Amino acid sequence: MKNKNLSWFAALLVFALLLWCTAATPGKIADPSTYTCAVYSTIFSLLPPVIAIVLALNTKEVYTSLLVGIASGALLYANGNLELAINTLFFNEDGGMVAKLSDSSNVGILVFLVMLGILVALMNKAGGSAAFGRWASTHIHSRAGAQFATLLLGVMIFVDDYFNCLTVGSVMRPVTDRQKVSRAKLAYLIDATAAPVCIIAPVSSWAAAVTSSVPEGSGINGFTMFLRTIPYNYYALLTLVMSLFLIFTGTDFGSMKLNEDNAKNGDLFTTADRPYGNDVDDGTDTCGHVADLLAPVLVLIVACIFGMIYTGGFFEGVDFVTAFADCNASAGLVLGSSIALLFTFVFYRVRNVMTFQDFAACIPEGFKAMVSPMLILSLAWTLSGMTGLLGAKYYVANLLSGSAAALQYMLPVIIFLVAVFLAFATGTSWGTFSILIPIVCHAFPEGEMLVISIAACLSGAVCGDHCSPISDTTIMASAGAHCSHVNHVSTQLPYAITAASCAAVCYVITGIAQAFLGANGSLFTSLILLAVAIAVELVVLSVIRVRTNKKAAE
Repeated sequence: MKNKNLSWFAALLVFALLLWCTAATPGKIADPSTYTCAVYSTIFSLLPPVIAIVLALNTKEVYTSLLVGIASGALLYANGNLELAINTLFFNEDGGMVAKLSDSSNVGILVFLVMLGILVALMNKAGGSAAFGRWASTHIHSRAGAQFATLLLGVMIFVDDYFNCLTVGSVMRPVTDRQKVSRAKLAYLIDATAAPVCIIAPVSSWAAAVTSSVPEGSGINGFTMFLRTIPYNYYALLTLVMSLFLIFTGTDFGSMKLNEDNAKNGDLFTTADRPYGNDVDDGTDTCGHVADLLAPVLVLIVACIFGMIYTGGFFEGVDFVTAFADCNASAGLVLGSSIALLFTFVFYRVRNVMTFQDFAACIPEGFKAMVSPMLILSLAWTLSGMTGLLGAKYYVANLLSGSAAALQYMLPVIIFLVAVFLAFATGTSWGTFSILIPIVCHAFPEGEMLVISIAACLSGAVCGDHCSPISDTTIMASAGAHCSHVNHVSTQLPYAITAASCAAVCYVITGIAQAFLGANGSLFTSLILLAVAIAVELVVLSVIRVRTNKKAAE
């Protein structure tokens, strides 16, 4: 509490200093076409994101921290004039909150999130998740099979991490319980296939959010950039590789090993704190069928792909790859989710598993589930707009253009570590990469280093989110697995740190390799570097396995 009070006192002090420092310059705009703020393209242009980051780290409150950062940016732009600052914050056509929220692409992403929330609520209400769990329990007969099925289902539900956590746990919990897989391991597998899968899936809410975080006017196609970052997204890919290694070798280490050993003897929880200790399979909805889960998910995936290539001109003669690269991601996802929602309603009505009243009740329920990411996105868009109004991109570009080349090639690992720390402290990936991506784009206007640095930012944001005890995804993974939240965080942390350490080393290797390649870069090169990253992690995991087995034998 004391730290939070100090943080807010510091924020008020910063406001006072900003007023004092900028009051000398008139705030009113005499000629809008020639107006510039006093701190334009100076070190002070970086204050809004710095203030937001520092406050978020200290208070763990991402919403208010982003708001303070936005207000600081508006005050700086207005040269201390409060009237102009308020007008800038809300109504500036290039960076104000109203302008950002009236942008069709941004609103499209918000609509897509609402559609996803409604679909999740519908599938839970129809009993499709419970039906799938009952079906899977009759076809899976080993611990490795149960864990792999959990991983596979998590990968299949790649459109959104909330969607993933809200579905995989309830579907697979009866299956893993029967095969004596600990709840801590189930929670880890859910968490490992939530954000890490969404951040490398082109058809997902995360892809849309990343695309929207690339500053307008930068000359960069956000969706094409997202596709190019996938081979360099080391943490996400290495987390999936680690999960497969742990499943098929039967290796566990750290506190997870104790949980798994106890589960084999019948204790699925290990901890004294077992808030769901008496839970049973709650699949009481006898009308539900496996198709009630699979059909909407498959239609959603196919319809979103259709929507994206449709907006990219595929049906006007453009080839598939070009259509994907040039698509309007937010419009395509809205179109696809609308088709999926309409299909789901008709499908459930034909099957008579849901009434119209049930469908109507799921609409506000789905909206409420997505309020948090919608608020984060709205604030992050506005903060990015304020930073752009202050000319931060020109300051950062000039600063880095005069720095040593060696420092530039170390930036990917630095960006990765900063993103890890920020996402861990704030519990949000979206807030992290929404703050950092515009700065990265300003630092590297073009070239392969821009791709690598954005990938490092995304990778670090996912890593921090994966580790953070206050992350929405981490909390929902615990709830989905019916696992003690503290136990989930403590058992998965050694795994996450191992993957993060390998990723950090690989970003150093990638930066050094890029120093030799210069501006050149290709898919083949990125795949070679990814193969090196996987090899590094497999060596590390093999060493851990040998040491763990040796310790167990003693």
